[in-house]
Amino acid sequence: MSLSYKPIQPLLQTSGKSSSRWFSYIGLGVGVLLLLCSVQMFVNIQKLLKEGSIRKDGHDYVSITKIITNETMGQPEKNLFHEPDIEDVKKQPFIEGVSPLISNDFRVKLSAGNMLPFSTDMFLESLDNAFIDTIPPNFQWQPGQQEIPLILSSDFLEIYNVFAPGQGLPQVSKETAMGIPVQITCYGRAFEENQFSGRIVAFSDRVNSVLVPKSFLLWANEQFGNKTTLQASRLFLKLKDANDPQLIQYLDAKGYKINRDKTLLGRNKIILQAIFSGLGVFGILVVILALMLFSFYLQLVIARSKESLQLLLTLGYSPRWLSKNVSGKFIPVYVFIVLAALGCTQIIQWAFHRFVMFGRPELSSFVHWLVLLIAVSLIALSATVNYRMVKGLLNKLY
Repeated sequence: MSLSYKPIQPLLQTSGKSSSRWFSYIGLGVGVLLLLCSVQMFVNIQKLLKEGSIRKDGHDYVSITKIITNETMGQPEKNLFHEPDIEDVKKQPFIEGVSPLISNDFRVKLSAGNMLPFSTDMFLESLDNAFIDTIPPNFQWQPGQQEIPLILSSDFLEIYNVFAPGQGLPQVSKETAMGIPVQITCYGRAFEENQFSGRIVAFSDRVNSVLVPKSFLLWANEQFGNKTTLQASRLFLKLKDANDPQLIQYLDAKGYKINRDKTLLGRNKIILQAIFSGLGVFGILVVILALMLFSFYLQLVIARSKESLQLLLTLGYSPRWLSKNVSGKFIPVYVFIVLAALGCTQIIQWAFHRFVMFGRPELSSFVHWLVLLIAVSLIALSATVNYRMVKGLLNKLY
């Protein structure tokens, strides 16, 4: 026959004013709210960073350079990447590929001849074809070939079209630019001129440079340059995530510079993660302190009801049954507090998604399932801790 707790409930002296009980309820609610909101915002950050960056083929491609300081000005060897630097970059687990950008070691002049009255000194660069976003079949060169294929940065064409009207030059489209023959003048060691013809075969949205086949640049540097070995001033990286905080910390530690627009989200991620992690830890501490404060209230209840409980134990009521029923009296309170905090978190998430992020599709107006799991876990944790405390106190009376 099952025993009923209702007839003996009046024997427990839980009435009266108890500040520790209400402080514990308020503290538990605040702690749970901080913890749930911190977890939800942490999830939001991850989703925004994962979907917010423009990626190609599932990877990010960025270039890095060494930071030039007043001390290293005029010392190009300190501002170039040497073989040990490149090998160290390759070893990093968050970097999937590295390609040095080799540049010309001789003077180069580009002009469009009579068709377009425009000429300028320019640099040429090359890197592994796997790092270039657009590779046409004719982007190759062999010694003796007079025409050099060029891949031009889309940004360079845009810059030209911005200043062309002010210089009395016509603006051109990509299709027109690819049809304009380019004259390439390479100056040798004795300043002799070596003429080549060039043609733009593609535009790159990834690499801000004038790219030529690596076979040409290696040959030209040997023929016209002054150095026997060449170091790269830039490295092109293939990354899983350009916003990886480990990558940003590594580059900062090494004194390497990257376009901050590429890693703006990652730098903000470090700060935001630290803020919400701190709030989460603070929420956990508040929850723990609230449970400790509530334990003082339980001790007070047991102390007030000591004689009644000892009588019940003498009559044959088991400590386990009493512990289960006494602690179960407070479970509805725990459920209400956690559900109230969960409801507040849902309202905050809905407002954040609608009014702050303007309904961005990568986010949801509803809380993440992890938040729901933590809420259920907190209810179970509170009930378990409550039961163990009551059981321990009753065992001392038994």
